Amino acid sequence: MSRMWRVGLLAGLALAAAAPPAHAFVAYVSNEKSNTVSVIDTDTWTVTKTIKVGQRPRGIDLTRDGRFVMVAVGDDDTIEVIDTKTQTVVDSLPSGPDPELFAQDAAGKILYVANENDNTVTVIDLEKRARLGDIQVGVEPEGMTISPDGKTLINTSETTNMAHFIDTATRQIVANVLVDARPRYAEYKHDSSEVWVSSEIGGTVSIIDPKKHEVIGKVTFEIPGLRKEAIQPVGIGMTRDDKTAFVALGPANRIAVVDVATRKVTKYLLVGQRVWHVAFTPDEKYLLTTNGVSNDVSVIDVAAQKVIKTIQVGELPWGVAIAP
Repeated sequence: MSRMWRVGLLAGLALAAAAPPAHAFVAYVSNEKSNTVSVIDTDTWTVTKTIKVGQRPRGIDLTRDGRFVMVAVGDDDTIEVIDTKTQTVVDSLPSGPDPELFAQDAAGKILYVANENDNTVTVIDLEKRARLGDIQVGVEPEGMTISPDGKTLINTSETTNMAHFIDTATRQIVANVLVDARPRYAEYKHDSSEVWVSSEIGGTVSIIDPKKHEVIGKVTFEIPGLRKEAIQPVGIGMTRDDKTAFVALGPANRIAVVDVATRKVTKYLLVGQRVWHVAFTPDEKYLLTTNGVSNDVSVIDVAAQKVIKTIQVGELPWGVAIAP
């Protein structure tokens, strides 16, 4: 099985760019409590398969070639690998204890994994399935993103309340930026000019200048009838043109639509309960949200900025990744 994963990955790296997009997309949703991944067909908006995985799956993404889904199974201290053709678990990757979120380089050769329980980021060679080393970061690392040029990795530490800027060549921290309480997620603008970091308890999104390593602005949220404590930003999705950001607001049960230029909320969309993370379909026509308490996924029409569908999945849906 390990050999199949290695051969498939190496072949996929060479062929990925030439593969034409399929008509329909496939979404993979990690269900933290039921220890499964739900597979959703985006033509019919139905669950077509439920894949059994390890304990407490959270962070989820596809390899760059789209041949495999990687899912962090926190209580098993590993990254499991799902073959997208057979939709079965075919291998695992080494990580530290309690992996949560991860990011990969543009080539899809190196994976960086945030390990919540030992305050490290593990570096993995995807082709060799080898652990290359660990980077010491703050307490309870979670959020992970990599700059478009691949030179800078950002990790957020929930308890230290910092965004750590890491040089990918030296694997050394070059800057620590203090943000509001319990940072959960980080997202680069596609033009590399800003990094957006959500702070769950602080109730804000901090906007960081990645060159100066300074907070240059904040997005704040206010929903009539809701206490400030109920508005807890987590996942962020930004359109490719960097004009609009969609921010998941946790127990507020809403997605905030943010004008990136003005950093102001233009609209709130009511979704399921305890919304965690979001992902666009590759054509950016739809945005899917994982709603942990209501055990479902909301589908948002991006252009219309309207929820059009709710899909029941497993228990405590957490992460979502979408493949052609």
